[in-house]
Amino acid sequence: MYTHKKSLGQHFLKDGQVIDRIMGVLKEHSFDRLLEVGPGAGALTRYLMQLPGIDFKAVELDEEKVIYLLKQYPNLEGKLIHASFLDIEKPFDAPFTVIGNFPYNISTQILFKVVEWKDDVPCMIGMFQKEVAQRAASREGSKVYGVLSVLVQSYYDVEYLFDVSNECFTPPPKVQSGVIRLTRRKTVLPVKSDRAFWVLVKTAFNQRRKTLRNAVKSLFTAEVLTDPIFNKRAEALSLEDFAALTFRMS
Repeated sequence: MYTHKKSLGQHFLKDGQVIDRIMGVLKEHSFDRLLEVGPGAGALTRYLMQLPGIDFKAVELDEEKVIYLLKQYPNLEGKLIHASFLDIEKPFDAPFTVIGNFPYNISTQILFKVVEWKDDVPCMIGMFQKEVAQRAASREGSKVYGVLSVLVQSYYDVEYLFDVSNECFTPPPKVQSGVIRLTRRKTVLPVKSDRAFWVLVKTAFNQRRKTLRNAVKSLFTAEVLTDPIFNKRAEALSLEDFAALTFRMS
């Protein structure tokens, strides 16, 4: 058998209805390659590996779970990557979909890794701590709109799909969960450079209670800072506002 390792943020999905809903969402997209992150005890894996005509791989850090999965599902031989998702190179040479019940302790880092791979990951379907899922999907004006929201949504359309009760897991986490879908944007947000965009967004939200003028004054000339948009706080700016401002950075 296997144990649940709290240090790895392990909470294993056990609810069949939730698994069916996730599989239904996955099948709405066409794909040839699929990477599952954190298969754990294989609740989703057993269905994913049976998808016809799909090149399937899974990445799992916990050696105990790797041994368990290979014993339960011998067909996984050669398809299981024993490593942290955050440390691996791209597992395919062509575009692939990412899916998973993601470990809550590294969920934000997982989203940023997907953004790094944006050119090769057209779609991601994932279960996160509800707070993280809401932050990823929130729009300007929301109290939880921030760096994660802007940087993920600048490359992906993010949909918050449904809540998942903590009773759907073994052991039950202390927090609620949510499933989101990331789909690559059809139009690229025009920015001066990715680096300029990231610096602006992170600087703006680093002091989110201040007006933009005070938060990002080091990035613009005094003349540019007279624009009324700098009277706003970061959470009031849309993706397009941030993108447009990158061209005015000094």
